[in-house]
Amino acid sequence: MKELVRVEHIDKSYHTAAGETHVVSDLSLSVYEGEFLSIIGPSGCGKTTVLSLIAGLIEPSGGRVLLKGTEVKGYSELVAYMLQRDHLFEWRTIEENILLGLQVRKKCTPEARKKACALLRQYGLGDFASYYPQQLSGGMRQKAALIRTLAVQPELLLLDEPFSSLDYQTRLALSEEISEIIRREKKTAVLVTHDISEAISMSDRVIVLSQRPTSVKSQLKIEFADMSASPIQKRQDEKFRSYFDFLWKELAVHVE
Repeated sequence: MKELVRVEHIDKSYHTAAGETHVVSDLSLSVYEGEFLSIIGPSGCGKTTVLSLIAGLIEPSGGRVLLKGTEVKGYSELVAYMLQRDHLFEWRTIEENILLGLQVRKKCTPEARKKACALLRQYGLGDFASYYPQQLSGGMRQKAALIRTLAVQPELLLLDEPFSSLDYQTRLALSEEISEIIRREKKTAVLVTHDISEAISMSDRVIVLSQRPTSVKSQLKIEFADMSASPIQKRQDEKFRSYFDFLWKELAVHVE
């Protein structure tokens, strides 16, 4: 596979009046085109910071991030970021919300608008285009947020625990839908999650981060007999338990 992102020996420290906090230490990783990569690690280890560094939202204190071979200097239009909360504007309809990214980038052409609305219809929200966010369930809101993210036609999707605010049943159903959408749209995705089962069932590869200051502790390639199976089906595969046990042990040393 062709490398889309390369993170080379990244360091990141934050400086405040209280002193310096070293968050990331000599971290290196790659993301390949068409790959679904998950990143897991102890709570507070710096997973979101790593995503922000890849996105160009913050600058590294050392090292560099390359996107398609070019060093990242600020936010790139090749990247779209889906946050933990949907951040839909309550005063805008669902259609108006999904067009927001295009409008901000000044790319809301008639053709781009048509494609965005087609995504709404294709993924089951066409009948809700004129609704407002408060009229939708939590799962539907997150799906609308994903469609807003896809509407700008990014090459890389960064997903920061997008299911964390949902109840377990909705979380399972939505992870199923979003995984299918991302693979159908042939997007490269990096998911940060604290859920080991979610990481295994949705991903091609899982990276485990160490405690802060974080670096790559280990990584695991996920290979099921049928990689096109849904996340719920993959949880029934005989390999799932061995993958879970390995990742649990990688994280368990951090439990106090």
